[in-house]
Amino acid sequence: MGFFFNFALMNLILFDKNRENYYPLSFTRPIAEFRIGILTIKEKWEKYYKSVSVKTEDYLAVKFPIKQTKDNLWVSAKVLPTRILITELASLRVGEILEKKGDIIAFRSAVFDHDKLNKITTHIEVDAVENIWDIFKDNDREIKRDFSLLTKGRKSQSLSVKNTGLGKDIFIEKGAKVSCSILNAESGPIYIGENAEVMEGSIIRGPFAMGESSVLKIGAKIYGATTLGPYCKVGGEVNNSVFFGYSSKAHDGFLGNSVIGEWCNLGADTNNSNLKNNYAQVKLWNYQTERFKNTELQFCGLIMGDHSKCGINTMFNTGTIVGVSANIFGSGFPRNFIPSFNWGGAAGFSVYKLPKAFEVAEKVFGRRKLCFDKLEQDILTQVYNMTKRYRNEL
Repeated sequence: MGFFFNFALMNLILFDKNRENYYPLSFTRPIAEFRIGILTIKEKWEKYYKSVSVKTEDYLAVKFPIKQTKDNLWVSAKVLPTRILITELASLRVGEILEKKGDIIAFRSAVFDHDKLNKITTHIEVDAVENIWDIFKDNDREIKRDFSLLTKGRKSQSLSVKNTGLGKDIFIEKGAKVSCSILNAESGPIYIGENAEVMEGSIIRGPFAMGESSVLKIGAKIYGATTLGPYCKVGGEVNNSVFFGYSSKAHDGFLGNSVIGEWCNLGADTNNSNLKNNYAQVKLWNYQTERFKNTELQFCGLIMGDHSKCGINTMFNTGTIVGVSANIFGSGFPRNFIPSFNWGGAAGFSVYKLPKAFEVAEKVFGRRKLCFDKLEQDILTQVYNMTKRYRNEL
């Protein structure tokens, strides 16, 4: 036990790998900042290690700095911590690298260099976000794990008698409000974050989690496994979807089997398809291969990058990728790959210029009493330049 405790004091660094495979979500954040379950990947590791930082691209490193010491445990950022993996990492010595089927899991070294290390092969099950659709696909399992991490040994606020609660695993944090709603935790836990609000008439089927200060609007219908990160506003019907944070789908409309980044807004009566009419497996645009990749999933909806918006009555086809800071509106189905900084819809797109994008972002940040500063501007500028060729803007 003492050895495990001492190892937990080690300096852990989550390093990005194959970042293009995770675009558009990784355009604006390290992979370790992906939310899956209740927590981000980095927050999960922080439950086991006192010092956790990330190694990412230079343009993101100012916002997400690395903390490096003489002895570091480097872990692939896509890997999700489990007790059995933590135990295996505890036996890793300086100069050793842990692999599974040739894939790097972790290594221990002063510097980020794994070419000449002694290879150790693990045979344990290693959970990881291999593809962006894993975020919603594995959200059920991760909500359950995070729920245990966050609530073990703690006491929930009481659920008011004005609500209907089914099942034991309902945890309500300090300051949260739940009014005249149905919470069914028989199929998975329900976690209501600090100062969050569930408005009247909401129906929630777990597993479900909502972060700090998020709001479920009146009459919301939520199916598991769904996560709302902090400061989200969500209404209508939602099924097996993840909102990273600071995003809104405040009105009626369906969202299913989807991932929504930060600072997004889905207009009233926005709907997405998550199932093809012929029940075929869904393909998603992949930036790494620059072609559509088979997800091998029958249900797959919308992946939307940060700062993107859509107008009222927008319709998204099955398996749609929307980049960063796109603005979609109009009738009909837009194409199922919408590059970053595009403005338009099914009738066609034009370039959404940076000054206009900055103007909107500044207003959106201001509504949350936050500052859209030069650091945020520099990140979006980099993404704009990186994605020019997808807009034929060379």
